Parts: sequence; C-alpha cells; structure tokens
Amino acid sequence: MDIFQQTEALLQEVQEAVINNPEELEAFRIRYLGSKNKLKDIFAEMKNVPNERKKEFGQLVNSVKQAAEEKYAIIKEALESSATATAGQDIDLTLPGDVVTLGARHPIQLVKNQIIEIFKRLGFVVEEDREIEDDWHNFTALNMPEDHPARDMQDTFFVQVNPDVVLRTHTSSIQVRVMENQQPPIRILSPGRVFRNETISARSHCFFHQVEGLYIDEQVSFADLLQTLDFFVKELFGKDTRIKLRPSYFPFTEPSAEVDVTCFICGGGGCNVCKHSGWVEILGCGMVDPKVLENCNIDPKKYSGFAFGMGVERITMLKYQIKDIRLLSENDTRFLSQFRAAF
Repeated sequence: MDIFQQTEALLQEVQEAVINNPEELEAFRIRYLGSKNKLKDIFAEMKNVPNERKKEFGQLVNSVKQAAEEKYAIIKEALESSATATAGQDIDLTLPGDVVTLGARHPIQLVKNQIIEIFKRLGFVVEEDREIEDDWHNFTALNMPEDHPARDMQDTFFVQVNPDVVLRTHTSSIQVRVMENQQPPIRILSPGRVFRNETISARSHCFFHQVEGLYIDEQVSFADLLQTLDFFVKELFGKDTRIKLRPSYFPFTEPSAEVDVTCFICGGGGCNVCKHSGWVEILGCGMVDPKVLENCNIDPKKYSGFAFGMGVERITMLKYQIKDIRLLSENDTRFLSQFRAAF
C-alpha cells in the first residue's frame, strides 16, 4: 500500500469513526489532531513523493485534517447541547428552596432618617459637606480661637502633614459653610459622621454620627427653639414626652442648654435607663452667639438664630435599649437582623 492509499484509508477512518461520549471525543482529538497525530507520520513521507504529485498529496493530507477538525467540532457541540438539555433532569423539584436572607437598614440609619423626616416637616433642609475640614470652619469661626480652652472639650484627629486640617469633630462646620455662602433666612439640618480621639468603650467611640440644626432669621427667639424641640421630642418619643432644659456651655451659642426628656422607658417613674431620675439627656442647644454670625458675615443686629445638635448613636441606644455602642459598628448580622422588622 503506497502513501496515497494510506492517506485515503486514514480519511475513511476519520469519516467512519463513531463517537458517543466526551471520553471518545478526546481520544479522537488526540489521535487525529493532537501534537503526535497520525497525519504527522504520513506527512513526513512528502520527501518520497514525486515532484509532479506533491501538490496532489498535500491536498489529500489537508482533506484528512479538515475532515477531522469538522467532525470534532460538530460532535463537541452536539455533546455539549445534550448535556445542557439533560442537566435539569437531575434536580428534585420537591426539595425546599434556598433561604434568601433579607437585609435591613442599620439602626443608626433608621433613627437618622426619622429625625430628618421630623425636621423636614418644619421646613428644615438637609445640607451635607466634607468630613476632612480646616481649622477655621471646625473651630475658629465657631468662636474657638487657637488659644480657647473650649478646644480641649473635643479631642481632635489632626492631619499630620498639615496641622490646620482635621477630621471634623462636629457637623457645625457645615453650618459655617452655609452661613458664609447664604444670607438668612437659613433653616438647615446637617447630618453626618464625626471623629474624636477618644478611647473606645461601651459608651464612647472614636467616630459617631450627629444631626445638627440651625435656624437664622429676623427676631428668632429662645421660645422658637423651645417650641421646635418640644415638637421634635413628641414626634420621636411620643405625645406624652416632656422636655426640660438645663443651663450649659457651648462656645458657639449663648445662652446654651442641655435638653432632657422624660424617660420613654419608664414614663418618668425611674428605671436603669434614666438612672432612676425620670429624665434622659438627648441633645444640646442654644442661641447662636453673635460673634459666630459676625465671623460668617451675617449682621447680628438684624438677625438672630438658634442651633441644636444630637448624637444619633445616643438616641439609637436609648430608643432600642442598646447597652454597648460598639455593637453599632461591628457589623454582626446576629445583632443587625433584630432591626429587620423596623425596615
């Protein structure tokens, strides 16, 4: 049998090959298309083919290779289609489905949204801004010059390469930026995350969230502040909630006060949450200091205003009786899943 007859026999062998599964298909590929396929031995005989028949021989060899490639591609596609069609037949449709766990809003987000919604009904507009702030907007414009002792009230994270840049210690910096760029009337709410260099414990953290409010207009009085806060606490904690103001000190308000509310756990009767006093502190407030208005180019003889600020974590812990602030930032799904019903 000469080389032409061997090649034609190989072509017939390729055409008649029977392939029923992926294993047989792989064996076919190795035999006729692999790196050591049978065609290589035949092609090596090219040197012994007369010159006038080399073209004919080359065409015959190529026809064998093309036949093998076409058959391999067709059968491979057929086997893959068959596997896809039968894949679903192995599924037991009577088995229960996989449990899909639904997420829930974070308790801090729930409380913050509720606070914002209440004040929006009073006409307050939400303003947000940067968390990395300069000294002027975080301290000096708020009546705290460099040598002011009130700076010691807030342990600050300073940016090492530039001591005049800090992580904001309160969202009051947003109020300064708004007052610099907008003339009264101003009625804004500034929620956001703040940072203080404090030891992390069950009652304090190095970052937390605040919601601060500012209202500036002509003839704004302390009575307006009192009525605003009274409406707020009744909407947040219930219609029977009462408020009490205690004199306090903040460098950017004068006069200043701490706001207590009747304990919403015991109704003012006394419990562990309110330390048996019947009252719970929730925020600080006061009339905007005229010096702050001057720093922001607002005429304090024409305009007056009030400001207030609260820690969202504190209210969240009180509202849901959470005893450790660290739980709010650990992302433990066992803890967070409890608030799914409040979504």
